[in-house]
Amino acid sequence: MQDPTPEGAGGGGARPDEERRGAAAAGPASGGASWLQRLFEEVRGSSQLSMAPAEPPPLTVAAVERYLAEAPLPPAAPQYWYDVTLADGACQQRCYLAPRLNGLVQRAQLRAGARLRLRRCSYLYDEKRLRYGFLCLEELEPAGGGGTEPPALPCRARRPPPLRGEKKHYLPLWNNEDPYGDMWVADKPQAQVDVDVSKLTSLGQLEMTWRSRAHFHPLLVRVLHKSRLRYYGKPEKKLDMPYQAYFEVADGSGMMSMVLWNSLCPEWYNSIKVGTVLLLEQYAIKTSYPFKTQPTPGDSQMKRFATIEISLNVRDPPTKISIIPEEMVKPDWGLPEVKYRFITRSELDGLPNNHSCDVIGLVTFVGRAERARKREHGEDFWLYRWAHAIDGTSDQPFILELFATSQPEVFEHIHPMTYLVCTQMRVVRDLTENPSSTIYLTTSNESQIFITGWHKGQPYTKDTKVKNFIQWTKTQSEADQMKKTVIGGYYPFPRPPNNFLKYCKNNKVESVLKAIGETGKEIEDLHYREHKRIAVQGIISAIRYISCSSAAEEASGMQLVQKDTSKILESSAVSKEDCVRKGKTTSLQTKEVKSSLGPHCPPGEQYQHQAVVSKKGSVKRKIPRRSNTNGEKGSASVTSVSSYPYFTRSARRKFGLSEFQHEEFVQDKNGQAVSDSLQYGTDREGMNDRPETAETGRSCDSWQSDLWAHVKDKLTKYLHHSTIFAESIPRKFDYVHKDLLMQQYNLHAAVHQPKETRTDKNINEFKSASGLGYYEVTVLGINHDIAIDVAFLPLFCPEDPHLFQLEDIQNDTLLSCMSCISSCQQKATSNGRLCDMFPLSNEIVKAAMDLDGKHVVCILDICHLGDDKVEVFLSKIYKTVEQPGVEPVESSKWCLKFFMAKAGKERYLLLQNEVPMSEAQALCVELEKIQCL
Repeated sequence: MQDPTPEGAGGGGARPDEERRGAAAAGPASGGASWLQRLFEEVRGSSQLSMAPAEPPPLTVAAVERYLAEAPLPPAAPQYWYDVTLADGACQQRCYLAPRLNGLVQRAQLRAGARLRLRRCSYLYDEKRLRYGFLCLEELEPAGGGGTEPPALPCRARRPPPLRGEKKHYLPLWNNEDPYGDMWVADKPQAQVDVDVSKLTSLGQLEMTWRSRAHFHPLLVRVLHKSRLRYYGKPEKKLDMPYQAYFEVADGSGMMSMVLWNSLCPEWYNSIKVGTVLLLEQYAIKTSYPFKTQPTPGDSQMKRFATIEISLNVRDPPTKISIIPEEMVKPDWGLPEVKYRFITRSELDGLPNNHSCDVIGLVTFVGRAERARKREHGEDFWLYRWAHAIDGTSDQPFILELFATSQPEVFEHIHPMTYLVCTQMRVVRDLTENPSSTIYLTTSNESQIFITGWHKGQPYTKDTKVKNFIQWTKTQSEADQMKKTVIGGYYPFPRPPNNFLKYCKNNKVESVLKAIGETGKEIEDLHYREHKRIAVQGIISAIRYISCSSAAEEASGMQLVQKDTSKILESSAVSKEDCVRKGKTTSLQTKEVKSSLGPHCPPGEQYQHQAVVSKKGSVKRKIPRRSNTNGEKGSASVTSVSSYPYFTRSARRKFGLSEFQHEEFVQDKNGQAVSDSLQYGTDREGMNDRPETAETGRSCDSWQSDLWAHVKDKLTKYLHHSTIFAESIPRKFDYVHKDLLMQQYNLHAAVHQPKETRTDKNINEFKSASGLGYYEVTVLGINHDIAIDVAFLPLFCPEDPHLFQLEDIQNDTLLSCMSCISSCQQKATSNGRLCDMFPLSNEIVKAAMDLDGKHVVCILDICHLGDDKVEVFLSKIYKTVEQPGVEPVESSKWCLKFFMAKAGKERYLLLQNEVPMSEAQALCVELEKIQCL
């Protein structure tokens, strides 16, 4: 990995004893020095220790790295700090990012490889060190165009520590569980030691005698299970390496937990693998932590010593660890072999919930990497992705929920057509709620994952079911399997349960229902690739089907642009967070984004997905258009005004046509879609100057309720979030471009790593694996004052009907109808072409009319895709039933209370019930008295 630290700028990477030498290396502010070097000297020499460069050149972000902040922190201060390495073509400079700009990193606007201009910076001295300081980035502006590659730097034995504070290492950018940086040793050399069996003790003897001994004889054990890393650092703690990892080790007497602590983790974690034989000396014995997870041993007869655990640390006492090569292991040592619990897909349906098993399969689908917040409003995330794998024993695949297992080199390279092994997986099913619901497997704390290239030498290669799988793959046609492979995109699994009560019981947030007006704030608070599921009450008021032409999709490199957000309420009732600057659109022009990267307005307030509509103005629907590749650069496709017959509003009602049927759309100068009726009336000359085409490439048909027709012009707020982005579409896998596809659906890397071979292929050029279009659904708030447009994406893959589990929404009439592919669409798909327009089916209209005016609960899947792109998909619709004499659950919200486990200090969900407010308050009083289990 390239060292991203600065060269030739003393404050960027030098510690105090190197400050003078680093400044000398920077040299005078001469014309030959790099711009970053000159800036460093000028800022440090200025009276205010601050500067706003007049004409800053574009810079390339070489790295963005995260580390734990240090106490004392002001209230509501971020828990993590960031160092940003900038390159100007001549040198690199590490800089500290002002914490108020952290949102730029958290939303992936500031990322490795990006281009920017430095508008303001300052120099900060560390008052606890002699002659040590660094540049602080105060205001940034995006710069378009391709950038120069960061210069190659001399290799260093160890990368320098973070700029601010006393932390010794960086963390991975997007989670805490993965090893990151060169301090993590890849492989420790195996020891050539003579094992004196007469001096060894056994785990069974330790369990009986540990209380009476201060020092213990050496242990010879084999590793049976390995947990993911746990990072337990806090700003108020002064630990250099707050890491912990559990292992289950065994000898002939039984199995016991072993804990690797702190700085031993970077040294040994990667080298201690499942199956490794260890000689342990100078270790400690501690009472076991009672709430740790327990793996399921492959040998059910093996005795487990659960009361104590082996503690390995650098002191008290300093542990000595030796890895014994497998060829030196003697049978008379009596060490157990690693055993597994492999199952086939045909056996999975008969297994109970939470059953532990191991699986192997051929990957046919892998989803994009996403993140889930560990605690509401916290800054820590779980990293996960979904995958499908087949083993030939069933027409159904294994559906796998794969959380990061501290194996980033494996997790980031899972792709279709690889052989995937997952150990210690847990079955997830709920037979009481829906016996026919889809079953899936999820990782546990002790899961390990392996792909092609990592199987050699693994103990499971001797397993019978693994050998059977390999034999099955030899009978398969690679070309036939490739047809079924899909990568990335929106994956709506697991589907919400059949009833809202079950959904609420499964939800672990303090407020299940969100006000529809709070949706914008929920979206603002999302971090990069964070996936969240929220519930809002509303009324289904309008539906529009949008069909995309594959020809237009392949011809255009443009991705869909979010809808115009320029309309500002002239009413004082609109909150600050709902307003966007007047006259601005969501096009990321330099002048507009400059303010969002500057210090005067936090990124959250600059979020431009919300569209606020004037009370007096009418609501105009807009569809983004694609550029005309045959015209000049910057021109837009325009639908002729006369290409469709014009209907007055009364004529539309007479013929049963929707307000939105046969609307024509053009693009404004910024590429933003604008209704023809609006453009024609206000800028007819501009329209006539543009080239016209009869081909629309995109068409729609719609339904709207009578209620919507009456209230849509009187809304106080109208949120538009129905855009489908390129990252939302599952793509057919192309093995030739697998590196590009994996990069697209992984997270942005912390350090910019230029590739040796480049490709001009755009993600939109890969064939879509989903259906032929999508639906825009308008949900009106139950107070008739706010509305939101969301998308519903019917997912259908003809080559693999089991990829998207449509049966999970069969009890949801409207979404089920919208998911069905009409015979016309199926015919178009089989012919390899798409029709230009598909009207809404009678079944969809009937299902929508059945919900007309009724209060429903809509489950929305929201995910931040980076920059200003957020997808909002409708996942489920629940009907609400009010019972006479019972206070509605919506008014009482949901009684959610937590209790503290006495030893673990972890928060667990205790009660989540549908009860009237009076009963909930009484229960809360009782719950406050509970102190432990």
